[in-house]
Amino acid sequence: MNAPKFSAGSGSAKARFRRRLGLLLGAGLGTAAAAVPSGLRQTDVFVSGRDGYHAYRIPAIEALPDGVLVAFAEARKYNLGDPGASRQDIDLVYKRSSDGGVTWSAMRVLEDPGECWSAANPATLRDRANGRLWVFYVRCRPGRGTARARPGTDDLSNLARWSDDEGRTWSAPLDLTAIARDFADPAWRASIPGPGGAIQTRAGRLLVPMWKAPFENFALFSDDHGQTWERSALVPDPEGGNENQLVELSDGRLLMDIRQNRGPRRWFSGSADGGRTWSPHRPGLAVTRVMCAIERVPLAEGSCLVWTGPGGPERRRLVLRVSRDDGKTFSPGKQISGQFAAYSDLTVLPDRGVGVFWERGVERGYQFLTFTRCPPEFWETPAP
Repeated sequence: MNAPKFSAGSGSAKARFRRRLGLLLGAGLGTAAAAVPSGLRQTDVFVSGRDGYHAYRIPAIEALPDGVLVAFAEARKYNLGDPGASRQDIDLVYKRSSDGGVTWSAMRVLEDPGECWSAANPATLRDRANGRLWVFYVRCRPGRGTARARPGTDDLSNLARWSDDEGRTWSAPLDLTAIARDFADPAWRASIPGPGGAIQTRAGRLLVPMWKAPFENFALFSDDHGQTWERSALVPDPEGGNENQLVELSDGRLLMDIRQNRGPRRWFSGSADGGRTWSPHRPGLAVTRVMCAIERVPLAEGSCLVWTGPGGPERRRLVLRVSRDDGKTFSPGKQISGQFAAYSDLTVLPDRGVGVFWERGVERGYQFLTFTRCPPEFWETPAP
């Protein structure tokens, strides 16, 4: 796991040229982000080609009570391929912001598991009782992603780390693989968090959205602040589904928002017992097949749900939608950007603004991981 890694300057002349080109594009296109709706503030946190990595993907973000933000990403060293892709190497990296997302720290590597290994798919939560910040992720052996992981092996491990000082330092990894996977199931190859969407309920339970290969959905939960963990029942769903997030509704029930395998709509599943069991899925929001984000925002009276994802066509035009009836209906959506838009994660800011951390491209591709602050007046005002 500690095999030496290639230096950022190694590889063919073509690879070096592409990295330099990425830097030039990043520098030139960063200013093109100016086409932002009035009242929104936008900052590029990770830029493809910088800090020795080909690209950054899979955003996850957590806001702390004093306004500190901690943003995680997969740093993909050689190409855009997912974990297990040919000659791929992915490190789990993060940055901190102490001014609400205006400026960000230098990039730090939380886990570099070795040459052509992957540390991937982050999901975060903060425990209100003790202030502990958690990040859940997977570690994959070279050439072993969700499609090629072998049942009964550690080709793909489930890990968690925590920080008690707002992300400045981190614990050693906690191995949750034996809990996150049913090793008695000869077909269960891997379990993957979120990405994003881990929560703590008002009753104090910690919950991590999970999906498995072959595709099905479930959750991990803890009632003792992460000392012990349990695995929920699977969502009863013959059609599968994968990348998912969790949100707590106004009456304490849970909603799981799931990426669909086919068709125009995402899937929703509910739980009335704190995430131990789940209902059969029902149709969710109409959106292309992509990771989307959902979060509960406390209001002066009650709460509402905020959701982000591409408005389309395909992975373009990031929109924010609001539900004031626990996910039964959603607003038409307010446009955050008309550019290429793929995965997103949400966090609630201390002033009830919403922070969106998302994959952005100017024309196409994954050139930036961008943080956009949406103040309350943006998302509370109905779309025209």
